[in-house]
Amino acid sequence: MKRKYDIVWAETAENDLRGIIEYIAKDSPSQAIKIFRKITRAASLLYHLPNRGRIIPELQEQGVVQYRELLVSPWRVMYRISGKSVFVVSVLDSRRNVEDILLERLIQ
Repeated sequence: MKRKYDIVWAETAENDLRGIIEYIAKDSPSQAIKIFRKITRAASLLYHLPNRGRIIPELQEQGVVQYRELLVSPWRVMYRISGKSVFVVSVLDSRRNVEDILLERLIQ
C-alpha cells in the first residue's frame, strides 16, 4: 500500500493561485476554471507520490535541495515534504525569474 501524505497549501501558494486564476478569469472564466483544476489536480497527485517532482534547479545550484516542483506548464508548483505532509509553498509563472521572485518575497 502506498504511503499517503497530507497536502497543505501555504497562504503564499493560495495567493499565487488566486492571482493566476483572477488574471485569467478577466478574459476567460471558463479557462480560469480549467487552469485551477489542472493545477490543483497536479498538486493532489502528491498525496501518493510526493517525490515525483524535480528538485528546483535554481535552488539546487545554491545547495538547497529540500524544495521540489511540479511543472504544470507554464506554472511551477513548488513544495517541500516534511514527515507525512507535503507543503505547497508557491505557484509561479515559469516565464518569470524564480530567483527574483523569491528574493522579492524574502525582502518583504
